[in-house]
Amino acid sequence: MQFYGTTLSSRLFLGTAQYPSPKVLCEAIAASGCEVITLSLRRETSDGAGTGFWQMLRQTGARILPNTAGCHSVQEAVTTAQMAREIFDTDWIKLEVIGHADSLQPDVFGLVEAARILSEDGFKVFPYTTEDLVVGEHLLQAGCEVLMPWGAPIGSGQGLRNPDGLRAMRAHFPDTPLVVDAGIGRPSDVAAAMELGLDAVLLNTAVAKAGDPVGMARAMAQAVAAGQAGYQAEPMPRRDMAVPSTPVLGLAELT
Repeated sequence: MQFYGTTLSSRLFLGTAQYPSPKVLCEAIAASGCEVITLSLRRETSDGAGTGFWQMLRQTGARILPNTAGCHSVQEAVTTAQMAREIFDTDWIKLEVIGHADSLQPDVFGLVEAARILSEDGFKVFPYTTEDLVVGEHLLQAGCEVLMPWGAPIGSGQGLRNPDGLRAMRAHFPDTPLVVDAGIGRPSDVAAAMELGLDAVLLNTAVAKAGDPVGMARAMAQAVAAGQAGYQAEPMPRRDMAVPSTPVLGLAELT
């Protein structure tokens, strides 16, 4: 799988917030086998604690994908991204421009504008968006080469609320990497996303808040592999009626 020319073997991206301890976080990253972890600039603090956290994550060997979590305007998101590039020394950025305080739904109008500004500034933008096809088109025109549609509201654990919309995105953008971002709660949600033909899954809370984060991280990785293998094996289509698996021709007739 390639994102902006970078080849990755793992299709699972992992967030780094809300874990019970840094040790558990590092163990979960290792168990997941992920190669990309997300990190908010807001974790960096002036007292040096954030820098220590950043250094610890570097030792995992995973690539850092900074995000603009908590930004509610174009200017705030752009400024945060520029600061993140300086601190983390990467031009990758997960772009969030939140438009609704309760659902944390993206402000798609601000998202497109911020994506355009950042792309023109040399960023490789991973936009957190909805499953709207028109918005997706505008994001690609703005310079994005990846789309990250939500499965459900951030941290809700509801799974895929609109699988038909995600399926339509896959059909409409056959050559664009699609990463389900937000709302994943269980390994079955991950497998379902991969069975739709999406390219990767980004999750955080489902692992961080599990009773056993390390075990859940391992289960999520297995679900990614199972779902992708199932998609590649071309699942049978759904049917409205039963179809017998045993042929009816040749059955004995009792008179």
